[in-house]
Amino acid sequence: MKAYRFILMLVWAWPASAQDHPSEAALEAAQMLEQASVSLSEAESARDRVRALTETIQAYEAGLTAMRDGLRRAALREAQLSADLQSREQDVAQLLGVLQTIETTAPPILMLHPSGPLGAARTGMMLSEVTPGLNAQAQALAADLHEVQTLRQLQQSAADTLTEGLTGVQDARAQLSEAIADRTDLPRRFVEDPVRTAILISSTETLDGFASGLSEISEGEIAQSNGDVTDLKGRIALPTQGVVLHQAGETDAAGVTRPGLVLVTRPRALVVSPTAATIRYRGPLLDLGNLVILEPQPGLLFVFSGLQEVYGQTGEVIPEGTPVGLMPGETPGIGAIMSTSSDGTGTDRSETLYIEVRQDNSPVDPDLWFRTDKDG
Repeated sequence: MKAYRFILMLVWAWPASAQDHPSEAALEAAQMLEQASVSLSEAESARDRVRALTETIQAYEAGLTAMRDGLRRAALREAQLSADLQSREQDVAQLLGVLQTIETTAPPILMLHPSGPLGAARTGMMLSEVTPGLNAQAQALAADLHEVQTLRQLQQSAADTLTEGLTGVQDARAQLSEAIADRTDLPRRFVEDPVRTAILISSTETLDGFASGLSEISEGEIAQSNGDVTDLKGRIALPTQGVVLHQAGETDAAGVTRPGLVLVTRPRALVVSPTAATIRYRGPLLDLGNLVILEPQPGLLFVFSGLQEVYGQTGEVIPEGTPVGLMPGETPGIGAIMSTSSDGTGTDRSETLYIEVRQDNSPVDPDLWFRTDKDG
């Protein structure tokens, strides 16, 4: 009877198997990377190579992000299962022992009981109640052991997937740079005068002063624009995947307060124009590093600074989603990604993009125009 009481306690005390399947997330990420590889091949013959390569890079970035998250969740899940199985090692052994005893005991012996037929009947009733629970727990144990094995195999095979993904996104970035340099089909509102631009840069000490003098950097008159993004106000997507680090007006760790927001991104993240716009300036400026100034409509400027590379030509009118630059930094290698796969703190986002919105020559809160409530 003690053995049956133990079985009952084991059945009721055994924890339910977790319903989360991080391995599926990682496998889906691997499929995303594989599809991105196919898209890269197809981009070679695409009519609009810039757009095709942009979508390919974004697909790679999404796949690599999903893979990092999948590996992190897989590592956490494996650790959880391993710790749970280890803590219940004795219970598991007893469960397996009872199951083996029931399976190997001859039926006539099972029917015998010291109390006679009545005791045997009661024992049979108890066994019929307990057996389904034992089977369920045995199946749960087998599922957990199989999941641990799957998670370990997943992490071992992830290196090849990551290698292909990292190589693919680097190739796509290089091809994108070439495709943008070769592009000649974009309309232009003006042609930049490099001498006038240099004079304006040397004579201004603030972004305010530079932005107010943008009309002076062209060789001739700047064509009028009928761009209008008023209907998108408050709903414009951020120009890259990232997390808001500082809102407008917040003081950063260095004690600096700026009227724009700071977005923290992963190294080499692609930055795109969130709307159709004119490139009013691109290049280094003051202490802001490389930046691009976009004009979606007359009197409205989007300033993105902190870029390593900037794309396009000043004066061009670019469609929504056109790449305007790449963030700095080095893409982490496979070893770094694998070693930090259990770190969900976002420490792999090491670069910062400063976003300032200027309306009628005055800075305004970017939240008025951009959708900042969702992290990328």
